[in-house]
Amino acid sequence: MIQTPYYLIDKTRLLANLQCMQHLRRASGARLVLALKCFATWSVFDLMREFMDGSTSSSLYEVRLGREKFGGETHAYSVGYAEHEFDEVVDHADKIIFNSASQLERFAPRSRGKPLGLRLNPGISSSGFELANPARPFSRLGESDAARIEPVLERLDGFMIHNNCENGDFARFDAMLAEIEARFARYFARVRWVSLGGGIRFTAPGYPLDALAARLREFAARHDVQVYLEPGEAAVTDAATLEVSVLDTLHNGKPLAIVDASTEAHMLDLLIYRESAQVLPDAGPHRYLVCGRSCLAGDVFGEFAFEQPLQVGSRISLRQAAAYTMVKKNWFNGLTMPSIAVRELDGSERLVRQFAYRDYVESLS
Repeated sequence: MIQTPYYLIDKTRLLANLQCMQHLRRASGARLVLALKCFATWSVFDLMREFMDGSTSSSLYEVRLGREKFGGETHAYSVGYAEHEFDEVVDHADKIIFNSASQLERFAPRSRGKPLGLRLNPGISSSGFELANPARPFSRLGESDAARIEPVLERLDGFMIHNNCENGDFARFDAMLAEIEARFARYFARVRWVSLGGGIRFTAPGYPLDALAARLREFAARHDVQVYLEPGEAAVTDAATLEVSVLDTLHNGKPLAIVDASTEAHMLDLLIYRESAQVLPDAGPHRYLVCGRSCLAGDVFGEFAFEQPLQVGSRISLRQAAAYTMVKKNWFNGLTMPSIAVRELDGSERLVRQFAYRDYVESLS
């Protein structure tokens, strides 16, 4: 048995998402590139690359990982390329997408003829979190002013737009895309491809996938462009758990259970967005506030119900531990970093990575 804590990637669940993406690719003609900012655990890229067209990045290290570990198309994007990194970005990229017209003008001469894109900011978003809203006031994410876009049009091969965030509402996606078309159609006519970014929850149960495919196909035909999507969470929804064990139980107004992991170190988005973890079945007569083992007072995974009383050694599986988890794990408190394991399609489990004291030491100076 693998020692907790560890992330467990379930290939069967992952495959269900990938098959959904394959259907969308075939029905829409869109190309799908994995957003490495969300999920970059390359031990399962062998399966994912069969159903996707490549990867997209937000930094030098991500674009290099995409080239070396995923293959296919490798899109480079950064909010701001650094002078000393840009040439290496070009080494690994098939397409280079700039966040601003000024960055494009600065670095285009060093792009060695590779296709260039520009991020547009349409000023609308589906985000329910101001922290994650790319259309928030004074946003630095992309260009919206025609006076800045039009002078660089002749240099562009494509555009990238990212304004969806956990958007499982097709009607809302459709309406926002219509607004985007009304504003930017004259620019789309001048380029060869348009990326509509990520954040569309099209692998969720009940999502009208064929309606999305038809809308993307219509968009591509109307503007004569290749459409790209950049799924991250949609690719790995419910495909991994964080497996933990109870270290102690106590009572302070209600039953508490302390486990061998931490929200701040191992599921950071729970703290950032003030959300609770998910546990299934979350049913039974015994309720516990499940807490992390760090010194942070608010290190709490959530309150859940269990069939049996928890005791030292009890195992808990925390769901939704794929998207924005392993890419954000850290060494806060010097806590043991969760290992990474994979449950294969035949049900067998294998340990693919362990972290030790040496990894902690070498992450510092």
